[in-house]
Amino acid sequence: MAEVTVAAAIRDAAANLAATSDTARLDAELLMAHALGTTRSAVLLRHMADPSPSAFAALVRRRAGHEPVAYITGVQDFYGRPFRVGPGVLIPRPDSETIVEAALAACPTPQRVLDLGTGSGALLLTVLAESGAAEGVGLERSAEARAIAAANAAAIAPKARIIGGDWHRFGWADTLGRFDLVLANPPYVEAAADLSPDVRLWEPAGALFAGDDGLDDYRVIVPQLPGLLTAGGVAVLEIGWTQAAAVTALAARAGMATTLHRDLAGRPRALVLRRN
Repeated sequence: MAEVTVAAAIRDAAANLAATSDTARLDAELLMAHALGTTRSAVLLRHMADPSPSAFAALVRRRAGHEPVAYITGVQDFYGRPFRVGPGVLIPRPDSETIVEAALAACPTPQRVLDLGTGSGALLLTVLAESGAAEGVGLERSAEARAIAAANAAAIAPKARIIGGDWHRFGWADTLGRFDLVLANPPYVEAAADLSPDVRLWEPAGALFAGDDGLDDYRVIVPQLPGLLTAGGVAVLEIGWTQAAAVTALAARAGMATTLHRDLAGRPRALVLRRN
């Protein structure tokens, strides 16, 4: 019996994954690269005629069960850098690069940066690496996420400190001091939202859902921002595409002005907040 080539295995996997993924071919290529221990580009350029590795079929079965590719491979690229990820953290999305760009435009040379709910550390570590900030603090309540963020920090921005904390608890910020830049991608999904199985079955619910209207965490965070910012400091919040008006109203009540930034699809994605 002839060996199955990499090209044939990718073709068959893409057909099998068509019911699971809108990017079935790309998924198959990324999983093959992982199975071969190389890059997708190398697979396409140099390995298509090679025998398919035996580990590939199991990876495809996992993806067919809606497990995200990033959890299977353990890595997700963000702003041109690889970040370690796992089921304990949200997978960084390209849309969230809008938060980095808005932050760097609003505060290009911060000295101290705080990231609320740091997860994998993608926002904080990218801003530190791009800006050269002197100090960065990532606040995260999940011990599993803190371990992942700390591993990413060691590889990308060793100056970052990843600490435990929960903005819902009294006194959580008492010893943090003030920051030139505060980043936050808090939970903002409505409790009844219809999410894809990839997200609903695999990504951590505690990092996704924020009450019936998705605003519960903004109601806690936004009023506390003035006390976290230096004079002239800014906060940059990721928001759901329908939430700009509601979060802007919360900011106004906290004495803060807002500027909206849209993502590559033209949807509201980031709010930059400044003290009036």
